[in-house]
Amino acid sequence: MTTAVATEFETVIGLEVHCQLITRSKMFCGCSTAYSGAAPNTHVCPVCMGMPGVLPVINEQAIEYIAMTGLALNCHIAEFSKFDRKNYHYPDLMKGYQVSQYDLPVCKDGWLEIQVEGEAPRRIGITRVHMEEDTARLLHRVDAATGEGYSLVDVNRSGTPLMEIVSEPDMRTPAEARDYLVRLRQILRYIGVSDANMEEGNFRCDANVSLRPRGTAAFGTKVEIKNMNSFRAVHDALAFEEIRQAAVLREGGKIVQETRGWVDERQVTVSQRSKEEANDYRYFPEPDLPPLELSREFVERARARLPELPAARRERLLGLGLSEHEAATLTETRERAEYYDAVVAAIPGDRARAIKLGANWVLGEVGRWVNAAPGRTLAALPVTPAALAELIAMAESAAITGAVAKEVFEKMTESGESATVIVERAGLAQMGGSGELEGFVRKAIEANPKAAADFRSGKEAALNSLMGAVMKETRGRANPDAVRDLLRKELSE
Repeated sequence: MTTAVATEFETVIGLEVHCQLITRSKMFCGCSTAYSGAAPNTHVCPVCMGMPGVLPVINEQAIEYIAMTGLALNCHIAEFSKFDRKNYHYPDLMKGYQVSQYDLPVCKDGWLEIQVEGEAPRRIGITRVHMEEDTARLLHRVDAATGEGYSLVDVNRSGTPLMEIVSEPDMRTPAEARDYLVRLRQILRYIGVSDANMEEGNFRCDANVSLRPRGTAAFGTKVEIKNMNSFRAVHDALAFEEIRQAAVLREGGKIVQETRGWVDERQVTVSQRSKEEANDYRYFPEPDLPPLELSREFVERARARLPELPAARRERLLGLGLSEHEAATLTETRERAEYYDAVVAAIPGDRARAIKLGANWVLGEVGRWVNAAPGRTLAALPVTPAALAELIAMAESAAITGAVAKEVFEKMTESGESATVIVERAGLAQMGGSGELEGFVRKAIEANPKAAADFRSGKEAALNSLMGAVMKETRGRANPDAVRDLLRKELSE
């Protein structure tokens, strides 16, 4: 939003996120959810195809996952909830209704803390997290001969467990909405309930946005935005809609409550249909499913499965003396955070030193290895935390130099062998005795007479050139302090 628009109006944003759960079977039947790449309509049965006379059965793991999600989002977990039928007719809805939840969701009244760069942290309210089933997919095609369009239905996705996470209208900028989504996805991945990948469609976001004159309390007329498949698309769609609505209001027009779609290629939203209200869906209790009654024991089992969450990890690492950047990057994924913790625990000696060394290596050499290939993750790294800790300890004890340690790490990623084995076989142990190094030092001085003369004439920086020559000849094995002392001694004689 431009400065002029921001001064005149306040933006109000609420997000509805649909998130597929990574259960092995669907929400109300035993069909496999591993349908990615499968032929259309091959992971189906009478239940998910909506045949008459069939009876759904609740997936217990999906209920455990939604309880874990609610706890991670600081929600109240209802002891009593129920499923409802959400009635609407669309080709991807096999039964003519969707099994969802309406007035009694599993989770409600939670919050998620966000922090846009340069601003203070803010809590965004979570209205509800409810359970439902996903729909089938429509595949739109064009006949090459006639040019006429048609659609095909693939039922494989129908019935996949789907959580809907509904925020309060507490966000005020597109940047806050993006940060909310990033942090929500991070939590869902940390607790292991969803892949939460927008590009693959298992993490989908609809946004509700309205404007009101700055300083007023009443909400303006909201517009729903769909068809956003990336965090950037959500941000850009909201930014466009802010400007569009502000222009309408300034000209004396009225905002129409409607659903608009984001057209990424044109960077605009376009009208799709008038926005439905809850009563348009004619909700009523699902007669084929019993109410959900979650015992305190069930909820506590779900709580016990939660790992240390990202915000708590960041605060812990900050308390250990790491910087904001280090703590945020190390806790970006659960995989990286747990790898780092294991490395630090395995490094012998001083704990404060181990904390910093572990961060340097995980963010440095380990991070470079992961980023060197598209799609590569820490799970593929053949260097275990204990093996990396052994390498770090060897460098710290001066058994090998820092330069050699990096070379050894690269060899470890290729072979999976330990640092000790690689160092011994390749003869990479550090050269520290003056007897070993004197010949290399004299050779470097003879091969670089100008640098030697420059140093003798008072140019201290020339020593670095001579040190580089020695380190190159010794393949990085020479002790830098010993090399520096020997060079000074030789050059002064």
